[in-house]
Amino acid sequence: MSDVILAAENLTKEFKGFVAVDGVNLRVRRGQIHALIGPNGAGKTTCFNLLTKFLPPTRGTITYDGKDITAMSSADIARLGLVRSFQISAVFPHLTALENVRIALQRRRGDSFDFWRSQKILSRFDEEARGLLAEVGLSEFTNTAASELSYGRKRALEIATTLALNPEMLLLDEPMAGMAQADVERITALIKRISANRTILMVEHNLSVVATLSNTITVLARGKVLAEGDYATVSQDPRVVEAYIGAGHG
Repeated sequence: MSDVILAAENLTKEFKGFVAVDGVNLRVRRGQIHALIGPNGAGKTTCFNLLTKFLPPTRGTITYDGKDITAMSSADIARLGLVRSFQISAVFPHLTALENVRIALQRRRGDSFDFWRSQKILSRFDEEARGLLAEVGLSEFTNTAASELSYGRKRALEIATTLALNPEMLLLDEPMAGMAQADVERITALIKRISANRTILMVEHNLSVVATLSNTITVLARGKVLAEGDYATVSQDPRVVEAYIGAGHG
């Protein structure tokens, strides 16, 4: 089994003559937390949308677990175990935390969203749902409506619904966006915990979070890979420093 779980070769995306992602080569190793960072306009979001099949590439190939997924849909790659969080797993605000996770478990088993099904049929998912809520630190909020949870705890619930799909690899799109510091610390610890037996690729602006969590960091600038390595390596790279400082004045 290859230690590379997700790979991109010459990944390119053009929009009417503008090259947003330009020949990106990427290797995400199995079992690692890999961060994709870069100044505003670097092409991070476009690259992430290509990898998760929300956008088709102009050129290039994407392989997951040795399988060419370039032409596959986001739903099909989710079935393979490659799941993007926060888009695919929005919670139902008026349902409890337990009910939200239960619905995600139904989906994984191929069951339809039958809210009117008998309590007996639905309750067969309860034990597994409670286990997932415990995994993300939400046991005491089992019967709380999602709309009543704090922003950070809503994010934790979204991660629980994503984990219900039993992904081998999680793609997290700016998991700390809009969070207060206490929530950032809680979700950072949660991501660290759930990464124990999974691979994670994340786009994240918060560099202290990136420094804390990441094994490998790929820095994009103007659609190209500028640098790659651990945090100590990339943070001291003069090209990276210049890209961030330049962007700050732009």
